[in-house]
Amino acid sequence: MDHYIVSARKYRPATFASVVGQKALTATLKNAIATGRLAHSYLFCGSRGVGKTSCARIFAKTINCENITPDGEACNECESCRSFNEGNSLNIIELDAASNNGVDDIRQLVEQVQIPPSRGQYRVFIVDEVHMLSAAAFNAFLKTLEEPPSYVIFILATTEKHKIIPTILSRCQIYDFNRISIRDIIDHLAYVAKSEGMTAEPAALNVIARKADGAMRDALSIFDQVAAASAGDVTYQAAIANLNVLDYETYFRFTDAFARACVQDALLLYGQVRDAGFDSRFFVNGLAEHVRNLLVAQAPETLPLLGVGEQAAGRYTATARDFDPQWYYKALEL
Repeated sequence: MDHYIVSARKYRPATFASVVGQKALTATLKNAIATGRLAHSYLFCGSRGVGKTSCARIFAKTINCENITPDGEACNECESCRSFNEGNSLNIIELDAASNNGVDDIRQLVEQVQIPPSRGQYRVFIVDEVHMLSAAAFNAFLKTLEEPPSYVIFILATTEKHKIIPTILSRCQIYDFNRISIRDIIDHLAYVAKSEGMTAEPAALNVIARKADGAMRDALSIFDQVAAASAGDVTYQAAIANLNVLDYETYFRFTDAFARACVQDALLLYGQVRDAGFDSRFFVNGLAEHVRNLLVAQAPETLPLLGVGEQAAGRYTATARDFDPQWYYKALEL
């Protein structure tokens, strides 16, 4: 049996072009490399699973590449690229600040900074979850971060920029990563499904993308879960069953009962939701989002804000006509 590799690792970006949902940011990094305008320290900020560490690794590999391609990517053929791809490059050092957050850990890093690269132009130090450093460790890092040797570049990554002290922020070029849009996640999951020889319904991918909450890594992990449970046939029903989510059809049945002013049907539906194990707070929040989506669907100009498939968008548009604006405002207030 072949060794199985989870999709989050197998399809981790290896080039700037393969980074999903960060086109403006990757274009800026490529331009900086092309023009030689490299800062000595960078801070990559953003929520989990949006590509911060992946971009740091791609950037580190590219600036040491001996034959950068015309489109600004690493060649993957020179000795520097090969050693990076094989995981034995001495020019790229990663530190997890979540588990190495003391003064002694930073002092060891500072000692490594003094060693010039044996091959290539730069030694790149990637410090992940940098907000976890202690106050003393931050202070021990300041001087080196401000005036490192010419061959050293620091790339700090964090999910919580507000926890970084101002003296660190002022010494870095700051890049804010976007949450990945539902459309981009769906497109990438469709590509993964095709590459793996799987069938995947667009509605199922939409459910997975929404569950991932803007994180591509989470989306790939959820995709693997659903694919494993459904033997590679990623259907809408398989997705909602395995992820234990309330599908929009349930909420449409509620709003249909509201439109008919049928309290009995609404109560019976709510009983079914409770019997299925869903928390009331989770249900009410989902219902509020559904009402908001119906309000958005009232105008063609705002319809793209839904971020759903064509079939679901049509359903929202048709149902939105059942209520007047005042009903929506009162419902959202409740």
